[in-house]
Amino acid sequence: MKKTVVVVLAVMALAAAGCQKKEEAPKGMAPQGGMPAQQMPAAQPGGGDPHAGLKPQEIPAGVGHKGKVVQTMDAAGYTYIEVEEKGQKLWVAVMQTKVKVGDVVEFPDSPPMVNFQSKTLKRTFDKIIFAPGLKVN
Repeated sequence: MKKTVVVVLAVMALAAAGCQKKEEAPKGMAPQGGMPAQQMPAAQPGGGDPHAGLKPQEIPAGVGHKGKVVQTMDAAGYTYIEVEEKGQKLWVAVMQTKVKVGDVVEFPDSPPMVNFQSKTLKRTFDKIIFAPGLKVN
């Protein structure tokens, strides 16, 4: 009986020790569903800007939406832009980009986020597209 208890305890201890080991991803590999490691923002001491050093993607002409900037605002490393396209207004957010009212912009189509709440702007957007970049014409 004592031998059985000792064996069971030893197996449990080994199993617990094995569960604590964490595997590291090979360098240069992305976490599942993420960007390649060399493009991922570095952790900033004290919670700095996670987008530091990253640049918005360059967007070729004719890739999706095209419209005139109605209003724009910057917050938390993003530029929020209200665009009028074919008589309809829509919001798009991109990494901080220089853009002004009256500019014509193009950005790729992607599924919009519905009822997106920006804590920084203290505002809820009914529908907003987060685009990887923006072309200013």
